[in-house]
Amino acid sequence: MARAIAREAETVRERLGNHPVVVVGLMGAGKSSVGRRLAEKLMVPFVDADQEIEAAAGKSVSEIFADHGEAYFREGERKVIARLLGSGSQVLATGGGAFIDEETRARIQQHGVSVWLKAPLPLLMKRVMKRQGRPLLQAADPESVMRDLIEKRYPVYSFADVTVESRDVQHNHMVNDVIRALAQWNGWERLNNG
Repeated sequence: MARAIAREAETVRERLGNHPVVVVGLMGAGKSSVGRRLAEKLMVPFVDADQEIEAAAGKSVSEIFADHGEAYFREGERKVIARLLGSGSQVLATGGGAFIDEETRARIQQHGVSVWLKAPLPLLMKRVMKRQGRPLLQAADPESVMRDLIEKRYPVYSFADVTVESRDVQHNHMVNDVIRALAQWNGWERLNNG
């Protein structure tokens, strides 16, 4: 099993060439935690887009939302992700709204392979309620906000190149699921000839 995953990881790394794997999905899906471990297994850098945005702005995501609003944040996110997509082979974890932006989504599809970590509502709620400071969840009823986000965003996330069902298992199991899905993806030729 471990040997087979190692072989598949090597295959994925070779096929990636100079392209990123871009992890998309709602907050709580596991983009950063799975992405970080995926990068280790693929032996490429890991980059968290939200951390890069915070570094560029000199503020937290929550502060950017509070001080300037969501539209301002999305514009900054668009620019940062465009820059990161040109940084070669890496695993890039994006914020939950990044892939919803049409321009950003087109750039991701052009320059990388997108992986949607698709998680059910109960799992998302279990995870997001553990962490404070999520600007979109400051409402009185976070579960209804998440339900609304699922309804609006899941149809767009479905455009991702690869979909992996997020489960309540150890992160390494999820990483192995992602590696298997990438190894079986039939769009490598498009990516490398694009």
